[in-house]
Amino acid sequence: MSQRQPSAMKGSLTRLSDRLNESKVMIKIQQNKRDFEYDIYSLVKAFYPREEAATFVDGVGKTPETEVESIVDISYQDDKVFITICHSDGSNAVEGSASLPAEDRGNTKNILKNLLYKLLSDYTKQVLPWGTLTGIRPTKIPVALLEKGQSDDEIRAYMKETYLATEEKIELSLAIAKRELKLLEKIDYKDGYSVYIGIPFCPTTCLYCSFTSYPIAAWEKRVEEYLEALFKEIDFTAKAFSGKILNTIYIGGGTPTTLSAEQLARLLKKLADSFDYSHLCELTVEAGRPDSVTADKFKVLKEHHVSRISINPQTMNQKTLDIIGRKHTILQVHEAYKLAREAGLDNINMDLIVGLPDEDKEAIRYTMEEIVKLNPDSVTVHSLAIKRAARLNMFKEQYENYAITNNREIIELTREYAKKIGAEPYYLYRQQNMAGNLENVGYAKQGKEGIYNILIMEEKQTIVALGAGASTKIVFPDGYRIERIENVKDVAHYITRIDEMIERKRSFLEANFR
Repeated sequence: MSQRQPSAMKGSLTRLSDRLNESKVMIKIQQNKRDFEYDIYSLVKAFYPREEAATFVDGVGKTPETEVESIVDISYQDDKVFITICHSDGSNAVEGSASLPAEDRGNTKNILKNLLYKLLSDYTKQVLPWGTLTGIRPTKIPVALLEKGQSDDEIRAYMKETYLATEEKIELSLAIAKRELKLLEKIDYKDGYSVYIGIPFCPTTCLYCSFTSYPIAAWEKRVEEYLEALFKEIDFTAKAFSGKILNTIYIGGGTPTTLSAEQLARLLKKLADSFDYSHLCELTVEAGRPDSVTADKFKVLKEHHVSRISINPQTMNQKTLDIIGRKHTILQVHEAYKLAREAGLDNINMDLIVGLPDEDKEAIRYTMEEIVKLNPDSVTVHSLAIKRAARLNMFKEQYENYAITNNREIIELTREYAKKIGAEPYYLYRQQNMAGNLENVGYAKQGKEGIYNILIMEEKQTIVALGAGASTKIVFPDGYRIERIENVKDVAHYITRIDEMIERKRSFLEANFR
């Protein structure tokens, strides 16, 4: 975590720190029995992303430290559910009820969420683009239905009736699902796997970031120890999966290009020497921060056959970069992109975020115009999600000072500009507390899609994750059971406990795949 804040932000952050516990609004959710708590909470938060919410079950829960503005009361009686939503004084109430099937929990959940959604929509006068869908992988639904042979119209009807999604989002998810299935035709789900390599170092920590990352300036002397531990985990993984087919490798973080050119070269050589690349269809390295790359590093990436990189400006407005704590300039973005092209890298993605502090539609239009001039091979547009662990969460009490703006019009604007470079949507995911309750969409030119991105979202293939904070996702042969194996997040602990991390994976694999 950076020890210094941008000078323009110092005073604001101090004031915000003093007001962290002064939230003025609380949404109280009360139930008479413990059931579907997470689904209910997530749907309520979708309508109230900027307010605090607390759940009470049969009167038990954390006492609100703030003023309660609204109450969501859910009462189960025999085979029915009764829901009332009102102001804390009982005024402006909306209410409804529904019968619940006794034996079908999946259907019960959908009926409950549909009723809650309709009442929340009536109460708040809002319509959520994705309806009752609060999970991060909405395209999994049309993908599964397409694989079962259902028609487009059947899928549309199902998503409308079951999840109350808008026609716009149904069409988007259906189109992306079809493209994903086409792109994954060459991927071996059963005998194939992918590898994620985590490099948890960054030049600085951005205000919106909640990922495990450490400032390279403070950890530079321990990078070699980290690589030594990582190489041990690579050795184990290559041996443990020697009978499997490696499809993709993704080196992320953090910012992998905080490593020196020599360290990058050693890492890439280690991977090539350890794994069979015969079926490798993609090797991605995030070169995300323009202030972390050099001509020598891009040369290393090209020489080691990296097929895809990502240079991530997030915005092309310098004022915003200063606010969010990215210590680079717009000129450095252009220079990094030029150096990458000169090195011969021909598949460059650029990440953008909409909903950053004080960015309106015209600010985003300017960013998109600058991106079109660069003409990258793909663009990933993220809707800002304010995570609890992110420093930007400190802004929750001062949205009046830093406007967070995202809506369908802005998302449509980014789509139109992506089309100008010939990029079409190919993957999609969502997060909780997203600005505008919208989505993240990856756009790519034909043949430039990120296969790993689709695999991580659709959960159809095992992804073995190496490094501090990395989460391995084992997909069992039936395609339904998925288990996670977590590495410790702390870099120092990862270094000292690497044998424990390896043993954790070994024990799991031996117990389940003898």
